[in-house]
This record gives sequence, C-alpha cells and structure tokens, in this order.
Amino acid sequence: MTKRERTIAALQHKETDFIPYDIRFTNPAFKKMVEFYNDECFEDKIGNHFIGAHYPIEEMPVSSMPGHFIDDFGAVWDRGMEDMGVVSDYPIFTPDMSLYQLPEIRETELRKRCEETMADTGGHFRCGFLHPTLFERAWALTGMENLLFYMADAPDFVHELFSAITDMNLKILKIFLEYDFDGMYFGDDWGQQHGLIMGPPYWRKFIKPSMSKMYSLVRDNGCFIIQHSCGDIREILPDVIEIGLDVYQTFQPEIYDIESIKNKYGDRLSFWGGISTQRLLPFESPCVIIDKTVETLKILGRGGGYIAAPTHAIPGDVPAENIDALIGLLQNQSGAI
Repeated sequence: MTKRERTIAALQHKETDFIPYDIRFTNPAFKKMVEFYNDECFEDKIGNHFIGAHYPIEEMPVSSMPGHFIDDFGAVWDRGMEDMGVVSDYPIFTPDMSLYQLPEIRETELRKRCEETMADTGGHFRCGFLHPTLFERAWALTGMENLLFYMADAPDFVHELFSAITDMNLKILKIFLEYDFDGMYFGDDWGQQHGLIMGPPYWRKFIKPSMSKMYSLVRDNGCFIIQHSCGDIREILPDVIEIGLDVYQTFQPEIYDIESIKNKYGDRLSFWGGISTQRLLPFESPCVIIDKTVETLKILGRGGGYIAAPTHAIPGDVPAENIDALIGLLQNQSGAI
C-alpha cells in the first residue's frame, strides 16, 4: 500500500498492514534532531504519511519592536518564543465591524503551494491546511478575553465577525478544492485542560453554524474533514460528528480515557494523536515510551480509524533519545505490535 492508500483505508475504519503515522516538530525540537542525526534532511526520512499546503499568511517585521511581526489581518505577534509566539496587539478594539476589514485572499501564493503539493511523488495523503480557522482567528483580532466578553455582551458583533471570517474561509476552501486533496485540516483550539474555553452553549451558538458550512463544502467535494483542537472537547464530540467530522486531532491521553472514547465514538470518528507531548515524551525513558506507545497503537488502531502521532508538534523539552525511540517504533510497527 502507498502512504495515501494506507491512510485512506484507516480513515475508512479498516485495519491496515500497519498504522499510518505523522510526526512533526517545533523549531527547537527540529534543530535538536538535526544535531542528533547530523542530518538536516532527517524529517524527509521518517516515513510521515501526510503532505500538505498551508494557507499563506504574510508577516512583516515591526521596525520599532524587535522580534515582533504584523500579519495580513493586522495582529501583531511576539515571536520571541521562536515558534507560534503570542499576540501582543489587536486590530479590533471595539465591537464594531464597520471599523475593520479582512484582508484580500492570497490566491496566487495559495495556488503555488497547492501545485507544489500536487507534484508530490511520495504517495502521501495530501491535505490542505486552514489554520487558524475561526475562533483562533477571531480572538487574534480582538483578544481572547474581549471575544469571550463579546459573546455574552455583543452577540450581534460576534455573529458578524464570525460570518465575515467564514465567508473568507469558504472562498479559500473553494480554491483548495479545485485541486486533488484527500483531506482538509481545520485548526482551531476550542478546549482547555478541562472543558471548552467558551463553553458548549456559546460554541453551539457561534462556532457550530460556521463549522457546519465549511464542513459541508469539504464533504460535498469528497474530502475527509480533519479538525484540530487542543484540550477537552468531549462535550461537543456528538456535535462535530453530527456536522460531518471524520478525524479529531489532537487526542490527548492526559485529558481523555482513550479506550473509552474509542469504544464510544470509534465507529463514527477517527483519531489522530494519542502519544502525549505533555507527560510521556518529555519525562519518561525510551523504554517506557515504546511500551506506552505500543499500548496506544493497540487500543486506537483496533478496527482502523487511527493516525499515530504525538499530540502536538514535538516541543523542545523532549530529549532527542525519546524522539528517536518513537520514530524507530513507528517505522518498525510490524515487529512491535
């Protein structure tokens, strides 16, 4: 089987010759492994099953603020953390959409990225990435606390803001869907360690209708729908299944009883993740990591419906030996499981 065939079969809830997998790295972890392997191209040799095109967001340096960048949407990011960073200045200061306009879609660059992905000769599962999608995009414009306050105090503004972002996203998705992608990946953190950030009622009021529109467009074009959300979203798993979600990523074992959730939803939902970057990879020995990962593969891989992966891009605090152990196991699953 090719990587694409294996991934599609798994997402159709079929058991495959081995479980498809995908391992990604934050910049500090990537640099660590380049040094560990003495190979700047080590990532190309892991055997990852996914390849993708990300919607392009341009950032310009802020001359008066070293390490800060302003994006297309007008949000200022402090990149001092080397990876995603934090928003330090917001373009929307009052709940009035007449004072703000979303940017033009970067169609030329997006099409270039799509064409590069289509040229892949490695037989990967091809995925379009729209991240951040909705809630994260909105709070990067207003500030997290402000957006949550507006949900309670200025609901008409939140509906208008989410509607504008959704309309832009639907146009972006239509461009993606002109190409032969296998799946579309939406990135939007809704959860915290316990429960939803905004709570189920506000999620259903403001977020669910928009996600339903985007999912419907993707589903109607024959692509798998993949939703990333860190944190605990168990309260809305029936909702996302209802509106058409195929794959939930990332699936954190310190939050969920993975066997219970697999038993409850595994016939309708596939899972991507399950290998903890919060507790397992940073703190345990390679032997423990191998044993625990084998256990996870057996639980989540039963009957298909699983993409083996760390629960996030591997952070810089994970020892190189632990990362190497995980890579080796996933590359040689047949002997381990």
